[in-house]
Amino acid sequence: MADPRGFLTTPVQHPERRPVDQRVKDWKEVYPQRALLPIIQKQAGRCMDCGIPFCHNGCPLGNLIPEWNDLVWRDDWAEAIERLHATNNFPEFTGRLCPAPCETACVLGINQPAVTIKNVEVAIIDKAWDAGLVKPQEIERHSGKTVAVIGSGPAGLAAAQQLTRAGHTVAVYERADRIGGLLRYGIPEFKMEKRHLNRRIEQMRAEGTKFRTGVAVGQDILASQLRDRYDALVLAVGATKARDLPVTGRELDGVHQAMEYLPLSNKSSEGDFVTPPITAKDKHVIVIGGGDTGADCLGTATRQGALSVTQLEIMPKPPNERPDGQPWPTYPMTYRVSSAHEENGERVYAVSTTEFVGDEGGHVRALRLTEVKLEGGRFQPVPGSERELPADLVLLAMGFTGPEQDNGLVAQLGLDLDERGNIKRDGEYRTNVENVFVAGDAGRGQSLIVWAIAEGRSAAAAVDRYLAASSTLPASVEPTTRQLTV
Repeated sequence: MADPRGFLTTPVQHPERRPVDQRVKDWKEVYPQRALLPIIQKQAGRCMDCGIPFCHNGCPLGNLIPEWNDLVWRDDWAEAIERLHATNNFPEFTGRLCPAPCETACVLGINQPAVTIKNVEVAIIDKAWDAGLVKPQEIERHSGKTVAVIGSGPAGLAAAQQLTRAGHTVAVYERADRIGGLLRYGIPEFKMEKRHLNRRIEQMRAEGTKFRTGVAVGQDILASQLRDRYDALVLAVGATKARDLPVTGRELDGVHQAMEYLPLSNKSSEGDFVTPPITAKDKHVIVIGGGDTGADCLGTATRQGALSVTQLEIMPKPPNERPDGQPWPTYPMTYRVSSAHEENGERVYAVSTTEFVGDEGGHVRALRLTEVKLEGGRFQPVPGSERELPADLVLLAMGFTGPEQDNGLVAQLGLDLDERGNIKRDGEYRTNVENVFVAGDAGRGQSLIVWAIAEGRSAAAAVDRYLAASSTLPASVEPTTRQLTV
């Protein structure tokens, strides 16, 4: 274990974010580089010898959290990154983007502030990169089998890296012009600078993974052609069908899905635009949806120079403390303040949009809403609570309902869907079609980045077993338990 008395003698300490008046003027991450290192060893020392580390249960990846906490406290960073990479291909992504269900499951968190697990994780991987400890892994043997991974988000990348390291020839197909999926075009730079993504992609290229960008499978190439060309297909296309809001005025100019808006901003950061085609500059912005995507829109609009930003949420404001109905170690729905919320904006709870109001030119000028209360399992309007808010740009950030089905992929392969519209699969991640597997949100539904990586790794293990069974080669060690060499 780490410091035997650390949880008793060391108070919790979080790194300081850059001052708001500085960070809103650029797109750099809100935490200064290496801000964690001066405090992280003592914070790792707060990890208890708790007997049953419930943080393992809280983490879908099964990260070996007490082990690398102990190694960090002992200043053994090289071994710490070995243990971290043993279960997680991309800790620099999860350490920045995951909501850290491991921390809400921390035993210390029962009656004290939990161990800052997420901060320890990102400190380990950042230090490993700086020290040159993250290198391409040499492939010991090649199986002669080929796999196509469709989609290059966290599930696709994890599956591709695991399968490449198992000795298979892997090609990743991505319809966008750059690799990364929502990591590339859905996550703003101030949450994760794309240099972290770029160097992982270069590592994967050096290991042998092939990338095919600008190829929409189902349109630019038939899905059935890929199935005939490769020994196995892994569908990691995500759940990118956005939930819409079909109220009067939805067709007005200036009303956009969040995933129409955020990718253009990221493309601007990549140098594709001087000014993105959809911008919040000098506009009153309303974001509908109180989750992480809504906060990403808020932070982006702030940096673009919005006159005002208002974030609407149909649910009531959550409590500050863990509700009685959500006991430890479950992940509680409590009031949280992201870096974007610190910077700007107003959050309005328990309201529902009833209409978008347009001007004579067909552009949105206002949004009408009403307060709501939950009765009989349905939201009911509160009489007399209707009001109007000025709006030059409205962004819909209400989540996603499943994988897109109008791109030809599902129909061409003849895939079965479950009752939620996700691609149906069995316990081995197999679809109803021979040699076609599915991982991540496409099969699970909208979820967390840790689940995407975990499913990518597990699906890769299932594909590896399938390929081994169809050849004379022995199956590789299962990726979910294999010790990965960084």
